[in-house]
This record gives sequence, C-alpha cells and structure tokens, in this order.
Amino acid sequence: MSSTADHTDPFTPPRPEQARAQRVYPSLFRIAERHAATDGQRSRQTHPSVLAPHEAVRLVTFLLSGAALPDEGEPEVDHADVTAALSLVPLVRAEWDELEVSLLRMARGRGMTWPEIAFGLGLGTPQAARQRYERLAGRTATEGEAEGA
Repeated sequence: MSSTADHTDPFTPPRPEQARAQRVYPSLFRIAERHAATDGQRSRQTHPSVLAPHEAVRLVTFLLSGAALPDEGEPEVDHADVTAALSLVPLVRAEWDELEVSLLRMARGRGMTWPEIAFGLGLGTPQAARQRYERLAGRTATEGEAEGA
C-alpha cells in the first residue's frame, strides 16, 4: 500500500510523527506571522549584545554547512570553534528540556488534554505525552538539584 493510500484509507491509523513533521513549516510560519512579524517582535528572542548558547551552536553549524556565509574578513570555522559549539550542546539541551517542561505545564494549566498535547508533539498516545513530560520533569528537577548542591 502506498503512502498516499495510507492517508485516504479509513482503516489505517495516521502516523503521528509523520503528521507532526508535516506541521513543522506551517508551525514556524504561523508563529513568525503572529509573533515575529516586526523587527521589535523578533528582537524579543535574543539579547542585543550577547550570543545565547543555542544561537552559538546554530551559527557554527550554519557556517560549517554553508547555510550561512562568513562576512568578509571573518575567520573560517576551525576545530576550536567546533569544540566550543559541542561544549555548549549539553547546556542547550538542558535549556530546551526546561523550556519543553514549562510549555507542557502551561499547556496543562490552560486546559489542554494529554491527547491534544500528544497530537502537538506528534506522539501516538496521551500516555506517551504524559510519560515524556514525567521523564523531562524528572530530568530537569535532578539537574536543577545537582546545580544547587
């Protein structure tokens, strides 16, 4: 059975991860159109004079891949730059985990159900969404406690 038939066959359940993947660009467009349409709105996302860790990792990645070109006179990305970016990855991942836990808590606080959250995350079941939340909440609590000790 082809993937086209899978979408129209009423007896084949949709693949949640595929449905989520199809929402990525429309999701970016929606948020950009509604919340980042002006320079002022976009400037809320970054500190005007300090590079955030996720921005540093993305910048090095973009320069290495050719998705961004270096300015005239800017040095090429070297091994030390890559090592520096790799060194930031755990921090970026921890920050992302904290952001995701916060978003999940706020979603629940706004009345979203686990099935709705599972749909947004591209997960197949509400139980999977709740387990993801519990895993992330446990990991961020553990990391936070370790930092405070």
